[in-house]
Amino acid sequence: MLETNLQEVEEKIREACKKANRSREDITLIAVSKTKPVSMLQEVYDLGVRDFGENKVQELTDKVPELPDDLRWHMIGHLQRNKVKQVIDKAVLIHSVDSIRLAQTIEIEAAKKEIIVPILLEVNVAEEDSKFGLKVEEVLPAIEQIATMPHVRIQGLMTIAPFVENPEENRTVFKRLQKLSVDIAKKNIDNVSVNILSMGMTNDYQVAIEEGATMIRVGTGIFGERDYQI
Repeated sequence: MLETNLQEVEEKIREACKKANRSREDITLIAVSKTKPVSMLQEVYDLGVRDFGENKVQELTDKVPELPDDLRWHMIGHLQRNKVKQVIDKAVLIHSVDSIRLAQTIEIEAAKKEIIVPILLEVNVAEEDSKFGLKVEEVLPAIEQIATMPHVRIQGLMTIAPFVENPEENRTVFKRLQKLSVDIAKKNIDNVSVNILSMGMTNDYQVAIEEGATMIRVGTGIFGERDYQI
């Protein structure tokens, strides 16, 4: 099942890239493995996937020693400040930095470990009450503050678009995030890159790719439906 699912996802990525005149190499597929057992992750790893996304710090840290060392872990869920020190030296990228206070905590903990932590700023483009993230107009002021932190590196932006039946409804969300990244890039702020746009999930990643996503987060499309009781 996993091999078939992954083949279908790959085919859809290639279709979207072709439509947008982009290269498949421009897109990083992150397999969202929350609640899934290590055996399933290993199977997907054996099929060639190297980037995996987890929503909970505990689940990520539990899985790290059980899987190959060259697997790249992404922290994609809401990150509480008291959990930062557990994840900063295990995740290659924290996608969900949604406040200056969280960035400050990452700075403090990263300084202790003498490491530099790559992050994305989470933007609540659609301003949904149920979602975390900065409002679009809050992003630039936040970036200007976070850019002064020597142990934190802004690499780009992330958004979680609304869950919709028709993925076309999220096109404007992805367009706004892409435009925001262009506007920020023009500022040439030291210590800031906006090369990464993490947007698009199982139901809308093709539209996200067409609008400039460089990372897509696909869980159900690869692993099947989650067990929400776990």
